[in-house]
Amino acid sequence: MNKQNKLSFFGIPKMLPYIRQYRMQIIVMVGLGILSSLVDSIYPLFNQHIINHNIALHTGDTLHIATILYVIVLAFQVWNNYYSAYMCSRMELWVNRDLRNAAFGHLQTLTFDYFNRNSVGYIHARVMSDSGKIGELFSWRLMDFIWSGSYVACVIVVMLLTNLHLALTVLCLIPVAVVIISFFRRRLIVQNRRIRELNATITSDINEGITGVRAIKTLAIDDRMNKDFNAHTLTMQQESIRAAHTSTLIGTGVAFLSSAALALVLWRGGSLTMEQVMQLGTLSVFVTYAVSILDPLQNCINVLTALTTIQVNIERFSQLMDTESSVVDTPDVIKKYGDTFCPKPENWEPLLGDISFQDVTFQYPDGDEPVLEHFSLDIHQGESVAIVGETGAGKSTLVNLVCRFYEPTAGQVLIDGRDARERSQLWLHSHIGYVLQTPHLFSGTVRDNLRYGKPDATDEDIWQALSLVSADLAVARMEKGLDSDVGEGGSQLSTGERQLLSFARAILADPRILVLDEATSSVDTVTEKAIQRAIKTVTSGRTSIMIAHRLSTIVDADLILAVRDGKIVEQGTHQTLMQKHGYYWELFTRQYADTAIDLASSSQAKEDGSLEK
Repeated sequence: MNKQNKLSFFGIPKMLPYIRQYRMQIIVMVGLGILSSLVDSIYPLFNQHIINHNIALHTGDTLHIATILYVIVLAFQVWNNYYSAYMCSRMELWVNRDLRNAAFGHLQTLTFDYFNRNSVGYIHARVMSDSGKIGELFSWRLMDFIWSGSYVACVIVVMLLTNLHLALTVLCLIPVAVVIISFFRRRLIVQNRRIRELNATITSDINEGITGVRAIKTLAIDDRMNKDFNAHTLTMQQESIRAAHTSTLIGTGVAFLSSAALALVLWRGGSLTMEQVMQLGTLSVFVTYAVSILDPLQNCINVLTALTTIQVNIERFSQLMDTESSVVDTPDVIKKYGDTFCPKPENWEPLLGDISFQDVTFQYPDGDEPVLEHFSLDIHQGESVAIVGETGAGKSTLVNLVCRFYEPTAGQVLIDGRDARERSQLWLHSHIGYVLQTPHLFSGTVRDNLRYGKPDATDEDIWQALSLVSADLAVARMEKGLDSDVGEGGSQLSTGERQLLSFARAILADPRILVLDEATSSVDTVTEKAIQRAIKTVTSGRTSIMIAHRLSTIVDADLILAVRDGKIVEQGTHQTLMQKHGYYWELFTRQYADTAIDLASSSQAKEDGSLEK
């Protein structure tokens, strides 16, 4: 066995923690497989008995007994086959469920850096496709191997005990069959690998064709996308035909060798029977075995070679499960406060909102240099802090540290005077309201989405939160109001409406720390002013951190941090920073100069249009 196949067996122990609880079911499956193969291998012996003792001797003395026994064995085998299939189905579903639950649960414990490194498609394949292949291995593949292996072994033993000379005649074809099947199976594995890669490409094409339909239409590249898709499907069709051809060659080769084995048995066994060295019933046993032994042998080889492919699935799934979060609560913290899935809210202290950075140095895991170096800052309860800067300047770094999405490389982030690592992540996150720049809504109704912020919220609470962010009129205009379906990811709503609902959801949770990540970037100016008024209301008594692109929204902030190239270059109030005529002043005046130019251009266009009329 080559090194690659050996690796397949070495990967199996990694799955033992997930299947150990099903060891009794596996033992039952193995027992049923062996029992089924034993029964299948003794069927020809009934024929042998009937031919030798009844047909050849022209007597029916024991025919009824043999027939009754045959029917009993047949009935038992029908039950055995049914129960084996039932056990395999259950085992596959059990393992699939447990692996997917474990993978999805583990994903909830990982921090943003993992999701930044891996695409959604990659993670989805680990959770769904790889787990499905592993579940198939410990059910149907296992049963196929047990039945096929034991059947071949039983047949060989029976043939050797029945007639050694004729048995060796049949068995001489087995090495030839193994070589032929193994040769074509290797080719088939390579071809199937290409087909899977092409299938992934086609799936990606379909995904881009659906999610990027607006860009496709506006760029007028419909024909190009269609040609690319057709080229990929044509290539996949050609590769699939080659794979089907190889698979057909394997089947044809096995059928040819089965016919050759049958011919050898009829030639040599017929001679022995005519010489009265062997009985006719014994010849019928060898005829049956010669025809049936190569298919199970092929099944064994198929399972062994499939382990090479499934080894990849096991390794990729194991890599996901072995990935450790870069932010982990200590055992003492978990003991007192609980973890994400078993919280102990009765031990949670109230959060006031004091935040302190003490000599913090931070570097992203995939970064080359520190983003913050020896940074210190005190944010008191109820204060509002704004973070401004150009796109990609690193404005989210401070928020990521406050929310404990990342840990400081050095130094401490204190929440209410205690190191954030001394209390659980869930305790902190449950007191933070986060409004993302690109909000995400879950499939369901408006009411369902808002109640993610506060599960026991009444409709009155919901309408109050909606009113506070000027989203009540938009929801009221919807056909079913709070019962309106938002669609997948909020696809039934505009970007501005999604952002308003996301804002209302955060407010409904009544957080002590409110984070607004460019929360007004996707709303019109009228709604923006309403949200600004709402921000003043909801941030009263709360600590708020605002990442802002529109600088007009943060002029009243208690503290403004100007970020450039991942570094905080200025900090102070709006008035003090404007007086410095530094980086913040440059950002502010440039933005308003651009706004003035846009307004002037718009006015000129309207004037030119009026003159033309």
